[in-house]
Amino acid sequence: MGLIENRAYLLEVVNTKMPFGKYKGKYILDLPEYYIFWYKQKGFPKGKIGDMMALVCEIKTNGLDRDLRKLRN
Repeated sequence: MGLIENRAYLLEVVNTKMPFGKYKGKYILDLPEYYIFWYKQKGFPKGKIGDMMALVCEIKTNGLDRDLRKLRN
């Protein structure tokens, strides 16, 4: 995946809202850490949302979530 595709995907992740569950309608990037890490232990959902949640887990682990919120539309 090239730099432009990575940026587009990152922007999509930052602007995507949770489509189901307790935090339905909340930005995936804003999900509580305990919830993201619980999913990491349980297994992220299959598909695009699960991939995005896994990326958010890495983002939160590295303390980058605050900086990435600035990219939100």
